[in-house]
Amino acid sequence: MTEKWIKSSYSASNGGECIEWAPAHAARAGVVPVRDSKDPSGPTLAFEPAAWSAFVAGVKAGDFGA
Repeated sequence: MTEKWIKSSYSASNGGECIEWAPAHAARAGVVPVRDSKDPSGPTLAFEPAAWSAFVAGVKAGDFGA
């Protein structure tokens, strides 16, 4: 099955620092897959939903700087 990958709304618009995630897979499998949009056949990371939510909250809060 081919997953539909969604580019993060927090990815830079200049083509750098882009990540994608597959929400349908996350809902089905209980893990959030994340990959580099510039290398779609490269490695994929998988996060537990709570860890991913904490990361996204940190990004929104500016915890990681620019």
